[in-house]
Amino acid sequence: MSHRIIRLPSVIQKTGLSRSSIYLRIAQGDFPKSISLGVRAVGWLEQDIEQWLDERISASKSQENEK
Repeated sequence: MSHRIIRLPSVIQKTGLSRSSIYLRIAQGDFPKSISLGVRAVGWLEQDIEQWLDERISASKSQENEK
């Protein structure tokens, strides 16, 4: 199984969130944690970000159906 690691600019583009919003959500436990790639480099597993987005979409749709 291959794992694709994406860097912050790609995470921002995929989610539409700002850098500060991403790190705030990580601190709150509501966003996938980053993976250390080096002393000053981090990334995220693309599949973790995709799963997080899918969960947000599902939650949004279920809230719409309850109305």
